[in-house]
Amino acid sequence: MVEPLIPPSRDSGRAGQAIDAALSALRRGEPVLLYGQGEAVLALAAEFVNEDNLQRLRQVSARPLRAVLTRRRAVALGLARRDALSGAVSIALAPELPAGVIRNLADPAASLGADPPGLGPEPAIAEGPELAAVALAKLAALLPAVLVLPLAPSEAALARRRRDFAPVDTADVLSRRAAMAGLTQVAEARVPLADAEDARLIAFRPGDGGTEHLAILIGTPAPGKPVLVRLHSECFTGDLLASLRCDCGDQLRGAIAAIAEAGGGILLYLAQEGRGIGLVNKLRAYQLQDAGFDTVDANEQLGFDADERVYLPAAEMLRQLGFASVRLLTNNPEKVAALERYGIGIVERVPHVFPANGHNERYLLTKATRSGHLL
Repeated sequence: MVEPLIPPSRDSGRAGQAIDAALSALRRGEPVLLYGQGEAVLALAAEFVNEDNLQRLRQVSARPLRAVLTRRRAVALGLARRDALSGAVSIALAPELPAGVIRNLADPAASLGADPPGLGPEPAIAEGPELAAVALAKLAALLPAVLVLPLAPSEAALARRRRDFAPVDTADVLSRRAAMAGLTQVAEARVPLADAEDARLIAFRPGDGGTEHLAILIGTPAPGKPVLVRLHSECFTGDLLASLRCDCGDQLRGAIAAIAEAGGGILLYLAQEGRGIGLVNKLRAYQLQDAGFDTVDANEQLGFDADERVYLPAAEMLRQLGFASVRLLTNNPEKVAALERYGIGIVERVPHVFPANGHNERYLLTKATRSGHLL
């Protein structure tokens, strides 16, 4: 079944502004007010918790504070059972729990070797504003862990009147993905490349105000015919610095050369650094890999899925460019399945393999054995 492409609503601009303000507040270590369906919480990104902002929350309400973690992170800490790995859980915190311990709940790189704290009863399933708070942390490219203060209705009403808490509707946060389909072409230019001199770049801006995705058109592929396509998620370390920890730089340059040699096609350069977790969190994952975790386990220790990327924008970019079927240059079956799920026909999977370099053998092996890549 193809998921529908949902156009932004008339209120999407106002909702987007509220979400942007909330993201900025979270990244500054300030409280965000999430409300909806009769519930409200004040939320702090767990990685920024300190004694000052803890005291700021406690001045609003005497209600107990809770930590909300993805279930994967809770399992990694030994705080939840591994019977399901989706969603998030809410954990009661002791009133005297120090800020440093709360930060360690979020960041395994900061707490390697430390015993997890005893946190009382079995975590509850996070729903409503608590679940939205974790989603907001992910949108902010922060660790997916938050400290929340549940508010009584009277406390929530007072908090809504204050100007120092960024308010955002739970439903707007949880439906943010729908805005990914609202792409607009905002710029186009000829950009000759070393391996493809006949190339153009087209920038697509998402309706949620996020970072632009790029389409690199090589040659003059004919709409209506299956076009050779590569989906490439941005990788600062591999693409720009030629890092040897991954094969991303080889894949990027190799795809451009292969598409040019084939007579034309498209490379979609997607703003999804670190398989969708962001550059800073990717560096944290590298630190965990150096401590012995593989690339999948490192992401999960941080509280993320092994792969957080979304390919709805890629499908929409291809549609706007006039292509409904592709020959996909990939070793990743999930990319094939995702494009088909969003209505793009895959007439052929074209292998895209590069040799190991002495530093990335374990990374490539993990992709093959645990992520199903066809090497």
